[in-house]
Amino acid sequence: MIRLGSLAGYPFDGPRVLAGWAPPAVAAVYAVLYRPDTGREQYAVIYVGHSEDLSAEGFPFRHPAAPCWVERAGGRFGVHVATYEIPGGLPGHRAQLAEELVSIYRPQCNDRQFDATWREEWIGTYRAPTTGPLTTRRSPGGGDSSPGS
Repeated sequence: MIRLGSLAGYPFDGPRVLAGWAPPAVAAVYAVLYRPDTGREQYAVIYVGHSEDLSAEGFPFRHPAAPCWVERAGGRFGVHVATYEIPGGLPGHRAQLAEELVSIYRPQCNDRQFDATWREEWIGTYRAPTTGPLTTRRSPGGGDSSPGS
């Protein structure tokens, strides 16, 4: 099991070598990974997707993005996959989680990228006796720590 995502993350099954994997016919979010040459047991996310049926996605290497995976991993046996079946998840849930993971990891083999920032007009300002103003940053890792500036 590997945890991917923000905070505590989501429990993905795997990672397992993609070349020897027979995908099940289940709906899930999947992450394609490889192990960089860092000397440590860690993985880098190079693609994130979701599917109504993993067995119809073209795994292991008939997927449209597979050439990018193989190139990034340095060969077919360097490509790994991890999957997460969202309990009770609908297509919208899978799409939302996949977009969140793309915004966090910025995987180079995904054509579409999603921004993890927010703008004040999306949330607005508010006042309530039980809460204070938002304290999150507009950009992940950015220097702007105050929502109003």
